[in-house]
Amino acid sequence: MEQDRLPKWTFITNHGLVLSYIFHNPTSTAREIANYIGVTERTTHKIISDLEEAGYIRRRKIGRRNVYSVDPQLPLRHHTKTDVMVEDLLEALVSEAGI
Repeated sequence: MEQDRLPKWTFITNHGLVLSYIFHNPTSTAREIANYIGVTERTTHKIISDLEEAGYIRRRKIGRRNVYSVDPQLPLRHHTKTDVMVEDLLEALVSEAGI
């Protein structure tokens, strides 16, 4: 199938992708995350805020940089997957090439 004929949807949401990226790259900037995921910096800031508000990530300042930590023991948010922990998703999203 040619690249331009691929479906426009994906299995993993932008929230899941940002969470995974932050888990593997805790000192990344919103710009770096946005460039990797393929969304705007503004969208990335909104997703980071959502994840922080829900308790999935914590942000702390070290100098002028934000450093993030992910709580891998929280359950996924979908009502049919509350028995699956974030760490299970993060492990599944690890690629051989690295993130």
